[in-house]
Amino acid sequence: MSHPHIDLAVIGGSGLYNFPGLQNATRHAVDTPYGPASGEVVQGDFAGRTVAFLARHGESHSLPPHRVNYRANLWALHHLGARRVVGVNAVGGIRDDMGPRVIVVPDQLIDYTHGRFTSFCDVDGAEVKHIDFSEPYTASLRGELLAAAARVGVPAIDGGCYGATQGPRLETRAEISRMKRDGCDLVGMTGMPEACLARELELDYACLALVANFAAGCGDEAEISIEEIFAHLAAATANVPVIIGELLKR
Repeated sequence: MSHPHIDLAVIGGSGLYNFPGLQNATRHAVDTPYGPASGEVVQGDFAGRTVAFLARHGESHSLPPHRVNYRANLWALHHLGARRVVGVNAVGGIRDDMGPRVIVVPDQLIDYTHGRFTSFCDVDGAEVKHIDFSEPYTASLRGELLAAAARVGVPAIDGGCYGATQGPRLETRAEISRMKRDGCDLVGMTGMPEACLARELELDYACLALVANFAAGCGDEAEISIEEIFAHLAAATANVPVIIGELLKR
């Protein structure tokens, strides 16, 4: 079955359950060899291009990070014709300059998750692939995101290490201290195995990390409410279609 060309696929994280401004949208329920995806893939026109959108946690945020079917999500987007994917991730800031509402395009990651299906090789009879993952994000797509943000005047930090934790609970101060010693600048729960699965499918993949709060023990706030977190996230999320729209203009 042939599918129309998709210029860009966007995977929405917490706070991004639909893609504002998507025109002539059609919905695709894709039957994958790995079970159901997080929901239907919504495909439509945006900034004169064809965009596919998938809500990582489901459109009603019903899937916790460790229950997301990352393999089905990436396979579905690839099957529909996507070759470039931007993952939008809500994160906590560890580095001092990565506070609430800051946007980061990370260039490295460390995986602290466990018990997730991390490879398409995890099925009987599949070819075992040892992918090069020294640079987990596609440099060219990262560059396009950063250039687009700069052109529309949205500050975005170039580079940083994303530490992926299991969730859904937030981390202890001791865990964040360890991650800081390990070199992590951001903490999130969904960066892996999404990135390595994209690499196995030879997709261009980059992360647009939206800082919702400082991580435990970081910044000058002893504690932050869930209401504040979502207010920060909403403010940062409003910039996503602006950046994506500019990226698609090339």
